[in-house]
Amino acid sequence: MKSTFKISSARILFVFLSALLLLTATGSNTSFAQMATNAVADVSQYPKDPSLLPGKGPAATWSGLPKLWAQRHAEWARTAGRDQGAVVFLGDSITQGWNSLARDFPDLHVANRGIGGDTTRGVLYRLDADVLALKPRAVVLLIGTNDVGNGADPDDVADNIEAIVQALRKFNPDMPVIVCRVMPRSDQNQRFVNNIEKLNTLIDGFVKTQPGVVECDTWSIFATPNGGCQPEDFRIDLLHLNANGYGKWKAALKPILAKLVPDNKTM
Repeated sequence: MKSTFKISSARILFVFLSALLLLTATGSNTSFAQMATNAVADVSQYPKDPSLLPGKGPAATWSGLPKLWAQRHAEWARTAGRDQGAVVFLGDSITQGWNSLARDFPDLHVANRGIGGDTTRGVLYRLDADVLALKPRAVVLLIGTNDVGNGADPDDVADNIEAIVQALRKFNPDMPVIVCRVMPRSDQNQRFVNNIEKLNTLIDGFVKTQPGVVECDTWSIFATPNGGCQPEDFRIDLLHLNANGYGKWKAALKPILAKLVPDNKTM
């Protein structure tokens, strides 16, 4: 799989102007190239033009995403200081809805960076500001179900996930990255099952080639024999986890995190 980043002219312009203003204000001898590299674009608002999103495949279609996106970023602006060095949980509504995250991992300093309705392209767009800027101790990634729900090609989704992982590895090759397999979702007519299974197979293959990247099997623990959802683990929509489902996810992650990040409360 080849990762493709599509960097918009708007983001490049923003980085250029930000670096130029900072140089002017501080009178620093730091080179423009250094400032441009270190600048982080403002992604606090979801772009009205989907072409601004890097990556492949369809953009998110949920009309409520821009409002929720802005709300989440307003919250994170207030907590960014204390979220430095956290184990960052990154994803969509399934991650956002893990309200007991801090209680479930009391020995870890955790930060929830899930946004309901988000896709792999959205994660690529906000990765620098929402994750890398925190200098995370580790990252737990679950993303892709909304891409599949929007009709994305599994190959494109896998390429975007690979691009996310490679960006994390480039930022800090020593940082553990845990990639969760895409969970099953309601599919009475098997409409999504084949695409999710193909996507997970692609994820399996990629993760095996990456040092420091570990997979968490969040498909098998939730799937019925025909690839549907075990109803005891999901809400009535058979997409979002209930308390029992989050308990299973926690149980699957705990031994992985215990090995990779034994205790980062004081780090």
